[in-house]
Parts: sequence; C-alpha cells; structure tokens
Amino acid sequence: MHNNDELTLYQIIRNDIISGELKPAEKITEIKLAKKYNVSRTPVREVIKQLELEYFIKDSYIFIPTTEEYRNIFEMRILFETYALEKAGIIFTNTDLAELKSYTKIDIDSEDEERILEINDKFHQKIMSATNNPFILESYQKLKSFIYLFSKTVITKRRPGLIEEHDEIVEALSNRNIEEAISLLETHLKKDLEFSLYYLSFKN
Repeated sequence: MHNNDELTLYQIIRNDIISGELKPAEKITEIKLAKKYNVSRTPVREVIKQLELEYFIKDSYIFIPTTEEYRNIFEMRILFETYALEKAGIIFTNTDLAELKSYTKIDIDSEDEERILEINDKFHQKIMSATNNPFILESYQKLKSFIYLFSKTVITKRRPGLIEEHDEIVEALSNRNIEEAISLLETHLKKDLEFSLYYLSFKN
C-alpha cells in the first residue's frame, strides 16, 4: 500500500472520506481540514472544490448518495463507456487493442489492491479516450470519485470474474464484434454496481 508521503492532499482527503476517517456528519471546512492535515488553507480550498465537482462533498458535508442516486450515476457511466466502446470499435488500432489487452494481464488474487485499482482505471480510461471529446471526458472525470469508490469495493472484496470480463470485452472488440463488446461492457458495469451496492449498504 502507498504511504501518505506518496499521496497528494486530494488523494489523502478522498481516501479519508471513503474509509470513514472523515465522518458524514462532520461539517467540512477549510480551517478544520487545514489543521487536520497540517497544511495552509489554499491547497485545502482547491481540494474541496475538486471534491465538490466530483459530487463527493455537497453543501459542506460529505455527500452520501441514496441507492437510487448511485443507480442514476451508473446509468450515466454506462452511457459514456458504451458510447466510447462503439467509437473504439471504429478507431482503435492494433496498438490500442494491445494496450487494452495488457490491462487484462493481472492476477487479482495476488496483486496489491492499489495496483489492481490503477490497472482497472487504465482499462476504463483507455476505452473512454476513444471518444476524443473533451466535454464527454470532463463529464466522465466528474464521476471519478464514485467510480473509485465502486472500484475499491469491487477489488477489495475480489468480485469474481472482474478481469476475465475485461478480457472478453477486448476479445470481442479485437474481432470487431462491436455489439457483443458493448453488451459485455454493459453487463460488466451492472455487475459492478450490484456487487458494490450490496457491500456499501452495510456501511451506510
């Protein structure tokens, strides 16, 4: 695992929200966070802005979405990623496909969680890059914290079939079976959602 010296202030505060170190009932203020993390208020202000953009903090409190809000967010994610995959089927070269394939060569049972999170993120970011659309990519980035939260749950709890499903998506894409690839990706994301909601329901 990474120690705090290697993490940015944003990552530290985000991780502390996810782990429950920062409680949902606590009011999030610049002064309180600056004191807690022993930094000036300026970087804290920037982190709070970023976390508000990503729907992680709302009205100075940690935003705890309802199950319905989680489903709505995932509906948006599925729209973005299936659209991106359709584009990837048209524009991805063999080099792009090889890169995507390389992100499926990981042993989820033996690798460090942070490493699996990183590879999982690279896989989905690579698909999203096919849009070549800065507005879509910016909107997708705003979902980053939710995606991180779900990915962390899926990976920590070792969801069965996670990497194998990535491999099947790449295989279908490589064979230019775009409809099959899109269907596989949609099923994959819906499994992530249901699996994560099952565990997150115990936390909230």
